[in-house]
Amino acid sequence: MSPSRGRGRMLAAGGILLAGLSLLTGIFAVSLTPQNAATRDFIGYWAAGQQIVHHANPYDLDATLRLEQAAGLGNLQVKITPSPPIGLALVVPLGFFGAKNGLVFWLIAEIVCLAAAVSILWILAGRPASRIHLLGFLFPPAIACIMAGQIGIFCLLGITLFLWLHPTRPFLAGVALLPVSFKPHLFLPVALVLLIWVIAQKRFALLAGFCAALAASYAIVLAFDRRAWPQYIVMLHSNLMQGRFAPTLSAYLRLDLAPSAAWLEYLPTFLACLWAIAYFFTRRSRWSWLDHGLLVLLVSLVCAPYAWFTDEAVLLPAVLLGLYRALHSRHSSIPLAVMPLAVFVAAALVELFADVRITAWYYCWTAPAWLAWYLYASPQDLDAPSLRSEGGKP
Repeated sequence: MSPSRGRGRMLAAGGILLAGLSLLTGIFAVSLTPQNAATRDFIGYWAAGQQIVHHANPYDLDATLRLEQAAGLGNLQVKITPSPPIGLALVVPLGFFGAKNGLVFWLIAEIVCLAAAVSILWILAGRPASRIHLLGFLFPPAIACIMAGQIGIFCLLGITLFLWLHPTRPFLAGVALLPVSFKPHLFLPVALVLLIWVIAQKRFALLAGFCAALAASYAIVLAFDRRAWPQYIVMLHSNLMQGRFAPTLSAYLRLDLAPSAAWLEYLPTFLACLWAIAYFFTRRSRWSWLDHGLLVLLVSLVCAPYAWFTDEAVLLPAVLLGLYRALHSRHSSIPLAVMPLAVFVAAALVELFADVRITAWYYCWTAPAWLAWYLYASPQDLDAPSLRSEGGKP
């Protein structure tokens, strides 16, 4: 293919993409209302952004409630972000929009991020001729995340960029991990292994990139609100946060054994951290983030002390790369490889579109199901040759 023809195809693809995004923006602008924003988890991020840009407390319950009610919250429970101040720069742009326009901006950004993550995963899989990666757009947690306006899609893109960039551009890979600081409790075993790996491999540029991104994010927050950390600590000790319940295995462990013992919710994460350290050190000479690292990510989500179905959007790399691995390793039959995953996806979609409340215990099975699928789809010891395309170089 000649260079001019290649550029022409790229320009045509860019034009189609721009036209599609413009069409989506128009549809959202016409069909959505401020009340649509107020009834999604998005409204908590929007309210935090509004408070920050007006030099107010983003964790102020009363002020947040007034903002959300003005947007149409009605009798629903107030939504306030439990994320630490260090990552709040991600919601600052929402402070410059009204509730409806902010939702339009947020949804378009999430769709773009999901599309980018799916494309990168296709590259990491070796650019296969099949279009199986497009099934990523049907991953139920990703759909739920966009429907709720949750932040998990941005975490997904950050993790996917890390997987892509870390072999050749470690500083940028560290920068890409900024969104995970919004929900650090989901990634504690991963963070621990990553830190040990950075030290063992002397990949300090990656750590420098992450710290630089955190510093820049926190500097933006401090420019608007210098008391963000004390305000955050007060919010964490409020009755609103202590009374929340997420349908996780950790939460049910506490509920069944000792409801008043909050530490029980963190016991599975603690044990997962111990396992992750042992798992890393027994494989440190051949460690691959595209194989071993994805298993640690899955275990982190299964053992998280506090997580929602929407947070499982970050598991798309494990599920999608696991699907490619199943089709290219021991499973020669496509139906045999796809059937278990298809059952899990179909069941989760039924729950999602049947409007089962996100707090219902019915979602407890999903994170363990993705873990089971990954173990099924991967070589038995996760050390056999697979899609190790630390290969799909940027």
